[in-house]
Amino acid sequence: MRQFSRQSRSGRIMLAVGLCALLLGTSGCARIRTHQGYQVDKLLVDSIQPGIDNRASVEGTLGRPSFAAQFGDQDWYYVSRDMRALAFSNPKPVAQTVLHVRFDAAGNVLAVDRMGLEQVAKVSPWGEKTPTLGRHRSLFQEVFGNIGAVGAGGMGGMGGGATSPGGGPNGS
Repeated sequence: MRQFSRQSRSGRIMLAVGLCALLLGTSGCARIRTHQGYQVDKLLVDSIQPGIDNRASVEGTLGRPSFAAQFGDQDWYYVSRDMRALAFSNPKPVAQTVLHVRFDAAGNVLAVDRMGLEQVAKVSPWGEKTPTLGRHRSLFQEVFGNIGAVGAGGMGGMGGGATSPGGGPNGS
């Protein structure tokens, strides 16, 4: 009877150690949620009225924009993005809101546009090179491809015995 209790006690200890290792291993796989940018308050955004509000009232209601137009001050953008990542993977956008407030020359609000995640363009690099249009030439074609073409007619140079309209090589 004593041997049975020793085995069950060691079995319980091994089970507890195994469960602790499993908990520690899975704790690194937790989802990480982050928020970047402007904190959108729907009530405040809906209170901005075209034709009634101006730059000062928008700044007082929504605060300074995330960024303004590059040239001039007619467009303000408020950008908000929610991201999600699993452990060590790259974060992926879950939700995005871009508020685009447009002003006229006098500084009055023309429109408030909302754009979401559908406006995000996915850019995926292709290996270590950027694909381009044109000829695909190997190293040997690049190095030795111009042999015999230097000074040939039609290549833009004056070599290869071409003469100028004056009759001589230098137009004389």
